[in-house]
Amino acid sequence: MLGHESVGRVLEAPVDSDLSEGDLVVGIVRRPDPVPCANCAVGEWDMCRNGRYTEHGIKGLHGFARERYRAEPDALVAVDGALGELGVLLEPTSVVAKAWEHVQRIGSRAHFEPATALVTGAGPVGLLAAMIGVQSGYDVHVLDQVTDGAKPQLVHDLGATYHSEPVEDLDLRPDVVVECTGVGPVVAGVLTCTGPNGIICLTGVSSPGRTMPLDLGALNREWVLENDVVFGSVNANRRHYELAGEALAQADRSWLDRLVTRAVPLDGLPRRARQARRRHQEPHHVRRAGLMATRIEDYGVIGDLHTAALIGKDGSVDWLCLPRFDSPACFAALLDTPEAGRWQIAPVGAVECTRRQYRDDSLVLETEWDTPDGTVRVIDFMPPRDESPTSSGSSKG
Repeated sequence: MLGHESVGRVLEAPVDSDLSEGDLVVGIVRRPDPVPCANCAVGEWDMCRNGRYTEHGIKGLHGFARERYRAEPDALVAVDGALGELGVLLEPTSVVAKAWEHVQRIGSRAHFEPATALVTGAGPVGLLAAMIGVQSGYDVHVLDQVTDGAKPQLVHDLGATYHSEPVEDLDLRPDVVVECTGVGPVVAGVLTCTGPNGIICLTGVSSPGRTMPLDLGALNREWVLENDVVFGSVNANRRHYELAGEALAQADRSWLDRLVTRAVPLDGLPRRARQARRRHQEPHHVRRAGLMATRIEDYGVIGDLHTAALIGKDGSVDWLCLPRFDSPACFAALLDTPEAGRWQIAPVGAVECTRRQYRDDSLVLETEWDTPDGTVRVIDFMPPRDESPTSSGSSKG
């Protein structure tokens, strides 16, 4: 079950807990490992040392994309009721609340009076990072590739400065950088952009396998001589969720509401009715009451031991990462509208297939539709490979 960002209301709670029926809550994504390691044992599962943690909707635990779920009270965080459905922003805010907390802790190694911060990326995480930076008194600058639209306006309305030029061209030597893109050239650019005693926090997760030249000697020289720090940060523990709640409570509600670009009802919304604006100029995209037009259990899977594709009953390949499982998605309609990418073979006008099965004990998927003009069968499979992936499909009618 997908979904790690969530907000819901308590239906029932133990009498000895701090929660009550009707409370607005958010589920904590990461849970401690079973050993536990030294960090998980003290509630710092975001710093797990043995990698055996679990995460709702990501690793080992079902996500929150369901109408009801059960959780231990200590796995839920109460949200200010005034936030309402905007409480769904608590989880991404917790990620950058942790980043800022660690920036402050690292800065306390010596006298620390930072003034200027650069946030790279004006997606949801970047905008929320900028929000906390402004609340903390920084002169915040936000860098993104688009030149107009919602992102620049949101940054302006936050009281920050927007930039769209490359990092190397900025006339800026920030004290702190919060990198939120995970894009290789942007990461490389911020590594040398700070002033002395600079702190760079990397929050974006990059895809491996891409190389670019770096002068490691020059990097090492600058970091050593200027006492710079570069560190990575991922996920959050309960303390950071609570800090995130405080930050959202201070924020302007109308500004937060603009991070939610649309709402989609849970039932009765055909795929073709989910046409939406292009996402490249939208800062965030949250479906408040249902994530997919196709239920996850209605997908079939094909794979080649290196990656896998999910194919809906409508014959649409809605999820595929190439060339490996951990590569960026080239088809992502599973989590968005068809505009996010899909590949479909199906009879014209058909909605769901009549029959579906795997051949024998293989991952060769057969999908059939009965139509007024006859029966159509589509066969999907991915041959095992050593190098380049191949997705094959044939149709018979």
